[in-house]
Amino acid sequence: MEFTQEIKIPKDRVSVLIGKKGEIKRLIQKKLDLKLKIDSETGVIILEGDDGLNVYTGKIIVHAIARGFNPEIALTLLEENNTFELIDITEYSKKSKNRLIELKSRVIGTEGRAKKTIEKIANVEICVYGKTIGIIGESKKVDIAKKAIEKLLSGSKHGNVYYFLEKQKQ
Repeated sequence: MEFTQEIKIPKDRVSVLIGKKGEIKRLIQKKLDLKLKIDSETGVIILEGDDGLNVYTGKIIVHAIARGFNPEIALTLLEENNTFELIDITEYSKKSKNRLIELKSRVIGTEGRAKKTIEKIANVEICVYGKTIGIIGESKKVDIAKKAIEKLLSGSKHGNVYYFLEKQKQ
């Protein structure tokens, strides 16, 4: 039985998904035993395979790459305990473009320090891209990092968020 999933990704991420000389595309296809059909004009990706779970996993990996993650990090989603979570910043900024930029800046921090600190304490990977914030890591750690980022987006002070993370770590 053939399983199919379709996902549309930003056009500027298509080349990242394909990789140098198609190496990323081939790697995903090989590891998950599926076919990736990529339309570079529209950004539509079709995943086909005989194993429904592999096709679904492939879609999540493609989605992670589409949301700004380095393919090497996205491929860690093949590990059993790892998961991918996406936060839509517009839920916090509403329609204000300035507020969106402000919130992204809060999460990234001066010279990327806030993002790096959350990544380090929670032991996850974070990617701020467009209007979203993606998190990849072990399920429990991703949940904790997500709560921390949501606290920042809701206006909590950075210090309080780091304290929350340290407490959760113990």
